[in-house]
This record gives sequence, C-alpha cells and structure tokens, in this order.
Amino acid sequence: MTTGYTVEQLRAAAADAVRAPSLHNTQPWRFRLRDGGIELAVDPLRRLPATDPSGWGARIACGAALLNLRLSLAVAGTPATVRLRPYPGDPDVVARLVPDVPRRPSPAEQSLHGAIARRFSNRAPFWPDPVPADARWRLGEAARAEHCWLELVIGTSAVNAFAEIARSAHRVLERDPAYVTERTEWIRSEPSPDGVPTAAGGPQGEPQDLLPQRGFGGRNRAPGRDFEPEPLVAVLGSTGNTATDQIVAGQALQRVLLTATDAGLAVSMLSQPVEVPGAREALRLSLGRFGAPQMVMRIGFGQPGRATPRRPVGEVLDLPVVQA
Repeated sequence: MTTGYTVEQLRAAAADAVRAPSLHNTQPWRFRLRDGGIELAVDPLRRLPATDPSGWGARIACGAALLNLRLSLAVAGTPATVRLRPYPGDPDVVARLVPDVPRRPSPAEQSLHGAIARRFSNRAPFWPDPVPADARWRLGEAARAEHCWLELVIGTSAVNAFAEIARSAHRVLERDPAYVTERTEWIRSEPSPDGVPTAAGGPQGEPQDLLPQRGFGGRNRAPGRDFEPEPLVAVLGSTGNTATDQIVAGQALQRVLLTATDAGLAVSMLSQPVEVPGAREALRLSLGRFGAPQMVMRIGFGQPGRATPRRPVGEVLDLPVVQA
C-alpha cells in the first residue's frame, strides 16, 4: 500500500490544480510535499489587499484548486483523504491530502477531470437558448455534493432585483481608488503568465447592461451585441462563512463550473455582490437562505471562452532541497 505521494504525483496533480479560477487570475496558491502528504497553501505574496482584504477570494480560489487536486489524484488511481486547515498555527495551509485506498476512478470523476482543461470564464454575451432543466438539476447536485447550496434566480422580477443589488455593489467598489488601481495592475495587454489578458476580459460595459462588468480593458462591442436580457443567474452559498466554509465553497464552485463545462455551458462569475458585506446580506435575504452567498455565476450557451494564462507548475511548487 502507498505510504505517501511522490514528487512526480505532486507535479501531475498540481498541473491540474493550477487551472482553477482566481480573482484577477492572481493564482494565489502553493503546493508542497510534507511527510508523504500534498499540502496546498495560500501564497501570501499574491493577496489582493484592496479587492480581497479578508482573504475570502484567495480561499475560494484555493478551494477550487483543491477540487482539481482531488480529481487529478482520483483519476490517477491514487485518491486522497483530505483534511482542511490542518495546522491551527499556520492558517495559510488550506488542506493536506494523504493517500487513501487505491481504486479505479468513477465515470463522474473522469468526466469532471476531462473538463478541467476546457473550463474558461466566458465574459461575452451568451446566446438566447435557455439552459435545459436537466442541466440546471446537475448544477444543483454538484453544489450539494460539496455540502453547499445553489440557488437559481429565475424570472424577470427576481433577476431585476438581483441586478440592482449587483450594480449597487459594483458602484461601491468602483468608488474605491485602491480597488480600481489594484484591478488595473492585473490587466495584461502583453503576454504574461498571470493576470487577465485584455482579449479575455470581455467587452466593455455599457449603460444598458443589466449586470455590471469589471473593467478589464476589453474592446467595445458591435451595435446589437448586447448581453442576454434575462440571464440565468446562479448563487452559490455555504452553511457558514468561516475560513473553512470558504474553502468548502471553493470546491463546490469548481465542481459546479466543471459540471457546466461538461454539459456544454458557458459561465462567467460576478463576485461584486459578495465582496460588499451589505450587498451580500441583501442577496441572502432576497433568496431567503441561511448561510452565506459565496459566488454568483451567469450561465448559458455561447462561443468558447478564452483561456487565461497560467504560471509554470514549477513556480508554484515548494520542493525539498536535495543535498549533494
């Protein structure tokens, strides 16, 4: 029986893990081997002090990376037992994975793992085709599988009420010069291993848009290329809002995103209503839910999204030094 993971297994799993989404594509994670276990930690050098002062976004991103780690190891036949926040004295370590009993991967694990490389955020307008009921059910099941909830905002009145909350939060954030400056620092007009390329930033927002758009330097869109008038909005939430809850929510977010990708759906994320405390509470109350909203998604059908770059795997690994 395997007593621990190897450096080669760490490299292979981390190559999948780094494809997880993160605020401004900061990729705020590091991976290491310790006593045969793979540990995932928040990279303190990649925090966003203005956008993410509490570390919520970094923990969501690391949770999403953790789900990819789990799938990668499972598909390789070396599934993991996971312990979240294993060291009280080192809260930056979000998870430790140790080998479980070897087994064959399930068909669901194989399908979700296959979607990792095809999952991109799509910030462009979607087509008017509705999301089928069976796909909506699958998305809800994906959230529940990770102990979270997914609420679909359906109907003109409900969508308009959500849009007002989202626009209000967006206005609050845009009034903060530090927030705007920080976002601008992560826009990439030249090739770069991190940040948001202008080509992937989506079109510039316009006054008639129902939902707010972050300004990532995208092009102005052609006349008539407005966003869908009644988008399918999904709110992902957790039972609480502790650091552990946020890591759990990150795993649920990634499972929902991969499930959507496997179903041929396009997704973009709107975190503004979650970043502003008052808006987050207003959103929770509007849904009649207990717990805490952790992410909002716009879901539909559209052209394939554009991949955002990733740093080489070697740059996110902390490997033991081999003595000569």
